[in-house]
Amino acid sequence: MNIGKAPFPDRTIVRIAAHLPDLIVFGDFTSERPSMDYFDGVLMFVDISGFTAMTEKFSTAMYMDRGAEQLVEILNNHISAIVEKVLIYGGDILKFAGDALLALWKVERNQLKNFITVVVKCSLEIHGVFENQESEEGLDIRVKIGLSAGHIKKLVFGDEKSYFLVVGQAVEDVRFAQNMAQMNEIILSPNCWQLCDRNVIEIERIPDQRAVKVNFLKLPSTYNFDEFFMKCMSNLSYYPSGDHKNILRLASTLECDPELEMCLQKYIMGSILKQIDDKQLRGYLSELRPVTIVFVNLQFKGQETADDIAQAIQDASVYINSVLKTFKGQINKVFMFDKGCSFLCVFGFPGEKAPDEITHALESAIVIFDYCSQIFKIRVVSIGVASGIVFCGIVGHAVRHEYTVIGQKVNIAARMMMYYPGIVTCDSVTYSSCGLPSYFFKELPKQHMKGVAEPGPVYQCLGLNEKVMFGMSALNFYRYKGYPLLGRDKEIRLFLHTMREFLQMRCSRVLMFQGLLGYGKSHLIRELGFLAQDDNHRVIAIGLTKVSINHNFHTIQLLMASVLGLDTCKHYKERQHHLKEKVKNWLDVELYCILNDIFHVQFPMTREASKISEVKKQTELEELFMNILSETSREEKLIFIIDESQHIDIASWKFMEELIRKVSVFFILALSPFLETPCKAASAIMKNRNTTFVMIGEISSKDMLSKVCFDLHVVSIPKELEVYLVEGSCGIPFYGEELLKNLDHHKVLIIHQYQPEEKQKKNWNVLFKNYTKPQINVDMYSVSTIERIDVCDIASGVRLKNVSPPATLKEISLVQLDSMSLSQQMLVRCAAIIGETFTTSLLFEILPCWNMKMMVKALATLVQSSIFYCFQSHKELRHLTNRKNATFEVHHRSLALQSSQKIGLSGQIVEENEVTQSHILRFCKPIMQKTAYELWLKDQKSALHVKCARFLEEDAHKCEHCGRGDFIPFHHFAVDIRLNTLDMETVNKMIETHAIRSTETMFPYSPVNEERAEFLSEDLSPEEIGEKILCLFDNTLIKISSTEEITAPTEPCQCLEILEYVLLPLAYHFTILEESSKALYYYLEVVAGYINLTDYYLAYVYLCEGERLLKSMKHEKSWSFKFEVAIFYALKGQVSFHVGQMVLAKKMTRKALKLLNRVFPYNCFSVLLQTHIEKNKHANYINQKAQNLPPPQKRKMAQLYQQISCLSTIWQIYSLDCACHCKYFEHLAAMMQVNSALKTQDDFEIIKAYLDYSLHSQLGGYQGLWFKYEVMAIETIFNKPLNKETIEMILHVAVKLSHIKFLMGYLELAIQLGFRAYRMWQLTKSPNIEYMVLHRLGRALFLKNRYSKYIEVLQWMWSFAVEEEHTVSQGLFYFNCLDILLYGGFIYRTFEECLHFINEKEDNKILKFHCGLLLALYSDVAIWFARLEEWGSFEIFYNKAKKLVQRRSISNIQCEGFSRYLECQVLNLQKQIQAQTENVQDIGVELLKSLENVVAQCSTGPLYYPRIYHLMAYVCILMGDEDNCNLFLRTALQICDVHGNLLERSWLTISKKWWYSDKVNTDESWLQIVLLLPQWDEIKLDELKIKNVEQNKFRFKIAITDSTF
Repeated sequence: MNIGKAPFPDRTIVRIAAHLPDLIVFGDFTSERPSMDYFDGVLMFVDISGFTAMTEKFSTAMYMDRGAEQLVEILNNHISAIVEKVLIYGGDILKFAGDALLALWKVERNQLKNFITVVVKCSLEIHGVFENQESEEGLDIRVKIGLSAGHIKKLVFGDEKSYFLVVGQAVEDVRFAQNMAQMNEIILSPNCWQLCDRNVIEIERIPDQRAVKVNFLKLPSTYNFDEFFMKCMSNLSYYPSGDHKNILRLASTLECDPELEMCLQKYIMGSILKQIDDKQLRGYLSELRPVTIVFVNLQFKGQETADDIAQAIQDASVYINSVLKTFKGQINKVFMFDKGCSFLCVFGFPGEKAPDEITHALESAIVIFDYCSQIFKIRVVSIGVASGIVFCGIVGHAVRHEYTVIGQKVNIAARMMMYYPGIVTCDSVTYSSCGLPSYFFKELPKQHMKGVAEPGPVYQCLGLNEKVMFGMSALNFYRYKGYPLLGRDKEIRLFLHTMREFLQMRCSRVLMFQGLLGYGKSHLIRELGFLAQDDNHRVIAIGLTKVSINHNFHTIQLLMASVLGLDTCKHYKERQHHLKEKVKNWLDVELYCILNDIFHVQFPMTREASKISEVKKQTELEELFMNILSETSREEKLIFIIDESQHIDIASWKFMEELIRKVSVFFILALSPFLETPCKAASAIMKNRNTTFVMIGEISSKDMLSKVCFDLHVVSIPKELEVYLVEGSCGIPFYGEELLKNLDHHKVLIIHQYQPEEKQKKNWNVLFKNYTKPQINVDMYSVSTIERIDVCDIASGVRLKNVSPPATLKEISLVQLDSMSLSQQMLVRCAAIIGETFTTSLLFEILPCWNMKMMVKALATLVQSSIFYCFQSHKELRHLTNRKNATFEVHHRSLALQSSQKIGLSGQIVEENEVTQSHILRFCKPIMQKTAYELWLKDQKSALHVKCARFLEEDAHKCEHCGRGDFIPFHHFAVDIRLNTLDMETVNKMIETHAIRSTETMFPYSPVNEERAEFLSEDLSPEEIGEKILCLFDNTLIKISSTEEITAPTEPCQCLEILEYVLLPLAYHFTILEESSKALYYYLEVVAGYINLTDYYLAYVYLCEGERLLKSMKHEKSWSFKFEVAIFYALKGQVSFHVGQMVLAKKMTRKALKLLNRVFPYNCFSVLLQTHIEKNKHANYINQKAQNLPPPQKRKMAQLYQQISCLSTIWQIYSLDCACHCKYFEHLAAMMQVNSALKTQDDFEIIKAYLDYSLHSQLGGYQGLWFKYEVMAIETIFNKPLNKETIEMILHVAVKLSHIKFLMGYLELAIQLGFRAYRMWQLTKSPNIEYMVLHRLGRALFLKNRYSKYIEVLQWMWSFAVEEEHTVSQGLFYFNCLDILLYGGFIYRTFEECLHFINEKEDNKILKFHCGLLLALYSDVAIWFARLEEWGSFEIFYNKAKKLVQRRSISNIQCEGFSRYLECQVLNLQKQIQAQTENVQDIGVELLKSLENVVAQCSTGPLYYPRIYHLMAYVCILMGDEDNCNLFLRTALQICDVHGNLLERSWLTISKKWWYSDKVNTDESWLQIVLLLPQWDEIKLDELKIKNVEQNKFRFKIAITDSTF
């Protein structure tokens, strides 16, 4: 019995034979159907428990990585062990019935005794395999076995497709024996026990049964079982022996035989044959797939002969097959047990998915039931229909397997069939998803069904012949006021416009709304029905079903029943009475009976009516209805609303077309696209000049967000959930609902009471746990008595992007996939591996060897079919992401005049051209990508992921514009993770990016290169040094413009594209491949890239991905891993710093420095000691720099760069702390940064460190130091060769100096530097510089009252913001516009426009985390409302600003926002004084102290001191302290004079005059000023008018308290 596992030949006939038993493969192929064959044999029925539960576990799994391949592996590991045992012992596997199998030993009658012993031995060994085995999924797999022996008949039946059964008493016995068996038991049927060798089988009697249980074989010690076994096997015709003894099955050696192959093919399903022809792997078709199961059971009367039963089965199978073929259903299995024949039919197999699958399954079930019930020999027909996810796949062994279905839904369908005999039943999923009216069904009493724990409600399908259930088809117009119709404003406006036309012009109107499934058409027309109601309007609304189209005149029948009032009648006599009254003027009494069929009444049949033909009868009815409607329309306005109008029958369309021409009616139709060309009448209505045809679009992201909040009854949801639902739903309401249900089903969503942000403990996990709120304020809790505000959260550890799509949406995608050609399917599946967005180059790289022309054509078809979007650039993609397909009108009348053939031809050519020119593709619906991805097997996915990674790694660096280096400097030198061996050219380019160049091409920018010593000599004044610096920048600009070799690249920075299409996919591919170190490397690169691009939200998101990987690698101890952890904490610190969480930033950065061997001290003594050490080091590094020593090694450089970054963050954090000791920490960190930079010997890093140290010194008041380090920075770039790197240094110096000078109040120099920095940017196009340069330049011009130039700069900023869709630039622009309104004295953009931007964008994932900008915007709006004394609105925005004020940084916009917030506090104090609030004087004192601390702290910069002193003066005068008020005013005016701050000076002057004037002019209130504010266009050409706007300043209102200081 030592059977080997020799490989079998890969021939088509062998692959076909593997799906069939030897009984068929080596049988006779007679053409007679049905045909019978008789023989004797032993049957084994093996039932395996646990697989259904396992399938259910996988089918309901939340994540996509729980695919079918794992289930295939587990199933086949167990089943193949059974198959192998059966084959070794000479058995023939007849059928796989889900998780059971039936095996046969076909032998002569006199051999039955010996073979029963062999089969018992086989059964015992099968039990031995599973006795102590537990599956890897923790499910207990056990088997129970039944054995029988005796006479058996083989029945072959069918027509185009052939099927076979084994029937007879032995078949019934084996089923009976298996049913009696418990787990791990073997039962012999009574006949088998009679025929066996009782001397060798030890049994146990079963009480009251003739069957027996086998315990073991009691073979004598002298018994040679192997010899006995081989003797038995010699009696089997097709047992492998001789040359074939090392193979399991003789059928695997079949030679090519076209005739035999053709005969065998008839037994195989078409979809399987297709895959066999394509030589696909056995696992290709194995998947967890939503299908509809139809189980048909035929019970016979009991007195039939075998031939009678055979003929009945033949007739039934032929008819069943013909019905299923129409709707792409297939017979998967046929069984014969319990005196009945069962057909397992399946709709939705791979490649066979069709729309309306469930409806078609029910329709097929009803038709099959009706037909089979009429077959003479059949006593009872029972059918069970169930829908849901089951395992569809190849089950068995390599040499013998079958395609089958396993799952709970298969069991439910089978149990319903058996427990509810004589009817058609369905489960609740089928009932709710079929789209048929409820009156087609009847709920049945619950029954306990074996093997099904929770079957849910069971329904009887009563038939699909549409009966007029008057009133049942009517739509109601109930509207829940707390749940508005979202996103359909345009549609409602169109309706109201059309309604007005209908009412005024007294002619018919048709309004048609077409949209795909789930777009909310039904909800829309219910809303329109509600709006259409009026005292003089008759609104009649009905909903059609999928079967309505099959019934003549059905739609008009329903409408007329409502018009005539028959829908409220409870009995036919009442209907008759109504009809007599309504039709007596229009129809002869003798013809009343023609109304019987249409209105279900019983008027007596007359002779005249019996003589009328059907055509004449239809004409009479139409004429009657037309007269009734014409009369009714004169009394009241008729408005007909029809949902699912694509199901209107042809006769009804014809009547409607005539009705529109003759009678004034208003039709509102909602329909899905027609599956076939609409009938002539429907086309005529669409082309009618009075028809408005509207294509419904998707709803906006904001409306989707609001809908989600309403559905969950919460006020806000997490950002991550919003992104998942908005992107996944694609603006389709139904998609959003299903995604939400799926998350709720998996218990992902947690609803809890809202906790104010200030009460939350700040840590990394909640850093970005912001909640996004709906844009519509609706009372969602109007029906609730619980007064609490709820929010939604996501369960811990859940990764939404990996959540498997819901079955309903997966089914929609599968329908689309199965309708595609093979080449299109391959394109979609390969694209799904790459991700939702991908490049064409990568797609074509991983495609198999297909014809390129064919692939381009297939790709064009997919774009045209809205599977993919195609883009030529990333900017086009961004445009698409920000917009939805809006609702639009279609003018069918105009389209009809054009040549459709010509349009179609040119459209195809354009589409193919677009595809060939496109660089980026994106799935239109993410659900399609996820669905297609799940179709791959694990090994196939892994191979493709590796292929993608190899291709992408070549481009895993910054763009050409930015030098092609790592986003984390020298990262790849410190951590070697690449798959590819890079070519020398790539290596050299990367070395050039980071290494210090030894030889360079010289482009001297000044003719006086040898005068370095005199460039910034010590005897020069600061003004002269400033002129020298400006001259340096001017000369650089001239040289850049005139030297072609160093001009900027033709393309702008592409780093964002590289992040999204190279680095992120690489991280994704390596994560899937479980290459954690590689994935972590690329996630850190991505984070660094997004920080450079100021997108801190995405930086946070991908840091969290990196954190998950780090946790899985916690046992790593290498230097590289330690360095990656240090980078991780450094990046965490940067993100926290940029969003204003300084405590967290400090903690993370300190951790990073410790891992980088640069520990930062914790106490003052250590700081003083370390400062002394760093001063000594500083002198040494300066000397080393002068000696031109070689730079450190690359790995060391990587470490130094991270130290520099961390130390820069640390000193800025300490600069914001007002505690005295923090200045020492700040100073040490700044010095350590300079030392680390000097150690790198990289001039660029040294310059950055010098300028940072200069800024630190100026903010800290170290007057002697700041100037020295600015000079040192300039000297570092002086006389350097003018190449790309030097230009980058000079640009950085210009930008940084303009920032410093602006912050310190040197406005004129800041303006000069700003203009030069902007011009340099225009030539170099360096990323992430322009908007901040323009903002600072604009602010300096604003403070200098240079309005014309200021507006010009704002126009540059707006152009950049719009062109690049740069949200932060837009925010800065509107902040400037608000400041112009508040302080400039004119209008550039209206307050309403600015406020609209804030409301629109405040939840934007980028803007949300630029806390300084949001603080400035909120504070400006609060100031506006405070000046208008609209205190309610003021409180809203003041509180929003208050939440952000603790998040501090030293950026310009943060300082400006903070100063505006202080003004809000002062205005709030003025309100409290006016309202005589208790303890107002204490509040004023505290506020004054806060303002004084701001000045003392110095972190805001001297530029903002005049405003702060102005506010302090106002607080003093409010508190009655005129002396200090005068002091602060004088101080502010002096600083303004020093800085040249004309804007603040003019306001101070007005305030001084206003406060000390004897009388107050009420006309100078802010409301009066606002009403007189001029538009910029009105004053821009008149210098005098521009000068006069300086008087349009806010007058601080004086309300002096009773007591003074």
